[in-house]
Amino acid sequence: MQFSDRKEAEDYLAAHPEVLSIELFLIDANGVPRGKLLHRNELLAIYENGRPLPSSILALTVQGEDVDETGLVWDVADADCWTYPLPGSLTLQPWRAQPTGQVQVSMHPTQGLPAAPVDPRHVLVSTIERLKADGFHPVMAVELEFYLLDQQRDVNGRPQPAQQTNGVRPVAPQVYGVYELEQVQPFLDDLYAACALQGLPVRTAISEYAPGQLELTLEHRFDALQAIDEGVRYKRLVKGVANKHGLQACFMAKPFSDQAGSGLHLHVSLADEEGNNLYASEDPQGTPLLRHSIGGMMATLFDSLAIFCPHANSYRRFQTGSYAPLAKSWGVNNRTVSFRVPGGPAISRHIEHRICGADANPYLAAAALLAGIHHGITHQSDPGAAIVGNGYEQATDFLPTDWLTALQALERSTWAREALGAEFLKVYLAIKWREFRTFNAEVGEQDWRWYLTHA
Repeated sequence: MQFSDRKEAEDYLAAHPEVLSIELFLIDANGVPRGKLLHRNELLAIYENGRPLPSSILALTVQGEDVDETGLVWDVADADCWTYPLPGSLTLQPWRAQPTGQVQVSMHPTQGLPAAPVDPRHVLVSTIERLKADGFHPVMAVELEFYLLDQQRDVNGRPQPAQQTNGVRPVAPQVYGVYELEQVQPFLDDLYAACALQGLPVRTAISEYAPGQLELTLEHRFDALQAIDEGVRYKRLVKGVANKHGLQACFMAKPFSDQAGSGLHLHVSLADEEGNNLYASEDPQGTPLLRHSIGGMMATLFDSLAIFCPHANSYRRFQTGSYAPLAKSWGVNNRTVSFRVPGGPAISRHIEHRICGADANPYLAAAALLAGIHHGITHQSDPGAAIVGNGYEQATDFLPTDWLTALQALERSTWAREALGAEFLKVYLAIKWREFRTFNAEVGEQDWRWYLTHA
């Protein structure tokens, strides 16, 4: 685990005398940033000696409630666990009313005990290291769909798409509509400017398949960990910029039952140490290694679905004709399958993993995805024939469409325990079972209220 050094903080403070406050955050099991707002005078000490955070910070539900069954609350007296800053994460939050900084931290492998093994970023690091040990360097990119909502609810108290700059509230999908992008131009201008300031490689923006729904793409990174770090910080940034504009960026998987869901699409390929794409082939279906990778993701899909789709609302996204997948399936240049091999030149050959909802924790989703790929390579898994044409009509091996079935599959999974770590899985399942019980007892059909703020 690589942490940053004091010089980064010294240079930052010298360059930004106007910054008096700095947001320190760590990503919890649900992908929620949690931490503290610090004074600038506290920053150097964090780079020298770390900063303690309570062990319970990694034992919280999506609502921020302690889960005693994790063993990280009262059993360990809610012990302090030391975190350290991640390189390149010290930056500005330009959406704040006052000049404010931002730094992301992660648990130290030893000083962060007992919480360190369940830090989601650690789980991903371990998965990447195992792949690299076998000569495979994962290359990844993140695509996140989200809705721009009004902070004010409709007459029934439900969320509603944000009003456009022309004073009209959108009601039609208008997918790929350029006029719709023009109508959110002030937000997009600030979003691109904030991304440039934070060094986030955000590129194409599109109006997605629902009123008020957007997607912006991030560039592929040879360092998969960097790609996911950037995806996490991008999500934090989108919420901040939206809030500045009096809006709410919603990453729920299915905020509207009659509109498209929002996905977290993860693009992945494997390279050698020199960066050569090991999936590259003139054959649109890629190399045997690509096929084994898809086969492994298919073989482990049911076991990891509760990570890709971590909430009850996540499963409402799986509907025919919705651009969300329904089954274990793959295909070339086909958006009706779970694992899509996009078209393009041989050198760009890669896999688009289309299963995750936008509410998934990017670190954990990437870890489960890469662990599945490693499983497929090790066992030379065969994904079967590629789907040609409408995958909804040809679906056979359907995904579970309920949270309970997915949680039970994860709990039974020997593969997940070995691939993601027994300590992590114990804590993650304790959190999810608590959320499951609470949801069924208190929430039910009003699930949008439960997830809207933090998804």
